[in-house]
Amino acid sequence: MSHRVSDSTVRRLSQYLRVLEDLERSGATTVSSEALAAGGGTTAAQVRKDLSQFGSFGKRGLGYPVVDLGARLRSILGLERRWRVVLVGAGRIGSALFSYPNFTSRGYDCVAVLDSDPVKVGRWWGAVPVRPAEELEEVIRTLDVDLVIIAVPAEEAQRVADRVVSAGAKGILNFAAVALRVPPHVPVTNVNLVMELEALSFSVTQVGKDA
Repeated sequence: MSHRVSDSTVRRLSQYLRVLEDLERSGATTVSSEALAAGGGTTAAQVRKDLSQFGSFGKRGLGYPVVDLGARLRSILGLERRWRVVLVGAGRIGSALFSYPNFTSRGYDCVAVLDSDPVKVGRWWGAVPVRPAEELEEVIRTLDVDLVIIAVPAEEAQRVADRVVSAGAKGILNFAAVALRVPPHVPVTNVNLVMELEALSFSVTQVGKDA
């Protein structure tokens, strides 16, 4: 694909896929752009625009085939394979992420957890031991890791990211409250909980002004 797809488009594709999966479980065979829009919180025109970036889907007046479109979206989102993930940071955020059951069901397998705190190292999280942070490069290479989740304090995040990149990981999910500097070939998704709350408080404030 030669053009860049926006992050907001990718998020909407994920929402469409969840709508399709619900419809497939209910036995539905086709779905309209209006129904996808309602489930994804957008408009029918936006649905058609989003999907058109990846080819031709469905037929005018007949809607989209639920099973086929779901399969296409899973392929576009890279969900036809399993992803090997390493979690760096065994604190509260790391623990919550590791315990989230939907990661495994969506194809993301956490194969290792690392931390620099000797008190945490050696503990078992389910079937996965917490390993010392100095083993990061070895873990990424020997376990054929694809993605790394960084859940460490902001002052440590860039150093961890540098090590992750040098070890050959393909992508980073960053929960540290800092913008990471990485090469263009390593995608980074930042999750800043404070910024998300600030965006929410802004929206609530604006609604209050408009009332």
